[in-house]
Amino acid sequence: MTSPVQLDVTEGVATITLDRPDAMNSLDVATKEALLETVRAVADDPAARCVVLTGTGRAFCVGQDLKEHVELLHNGGSDQLFSTVDQHYNPIVTTLAGMAKPVVAAVNGVAAGAGASLAFACDLRYVADSAGFNLAFANIALSCDTGASYHLQQLVGRAKAIELLYFPRTLSATEALDLGLATEVVPADELSGRVGEVAARLAAGPTVALGAMRQSVAYAAGHSFTEALEVESRMMTLTGGTADHAAAVAAFLAKEKPVFEGR
Repeated sequence: MTSPVQLDVTEGVATITLDRPDAMNSLDVATKEALLETVRAVADDPAARCVVLTGTGRAFCVGQDLKEHVELLHNGGSDQLFSTVDQHYNPIVTTLAGMAKPVVAAVNGVAAGAGASLAFACDLRYVADSAGFNLAFANIALSCDTGASYHLQQLVGRAKAIELLYFPRTLSATEALDLGLATEVVPADELSGRVGEVAARLAAGPTVALGAMRQSVAYAAGHSFTEALEVESRMMTLTGGTADHAAAVAAFLAKEKPVFEGR
């Protein structure tokens, strides 16, 4: 059988594609297990210098597969149903948000529930003009998951995050851009090309430095100013010892453009 999650690594860009278009890329157990395995693989792969997360068909990802969800509820599988947060969703989003390299979401269609949460965990969100976001959790009387409580309020503020969670609705790409949920809105037929340009630029960049910036910003969000400065100091020491830093300094002195190797 074809995997519900596809991975392609080309010229430093690792593209992870949710590939259940007939189910709007909803997350059944098989898909969650495949996605977890894939994000862990690209996090550890030095050849993957930028990661793109996207979907096939009409949806980016509509979150939990509700057909499977209902079957588990009716067949006494409630333990398996709710243990999936700790077994799948939390490690997936922790790996996605924590890997030391840039992560870009190419939101090709609707992103709902945990699907929206996954997009919010990425650094940048390029959104097709036909796509949208929906924090659908309240519609099925469940709390939010997959990091929504953390990333959503970082993007839009606490009050707006609570509003979007309490009163789920589909946010258009334009409204998502106005709220700060989208980095850029792109015509649907240009999304792949635009994301390819961005990802190629990031993959050609100083990967250790970009990863250090990513981790520093994430750390600072939950710590004091003094603690954030301590991490910045450690990251400066780390990046100062890289081959890319040495190459950049040499290129500056020679008045040349640096070529980064990601190490």
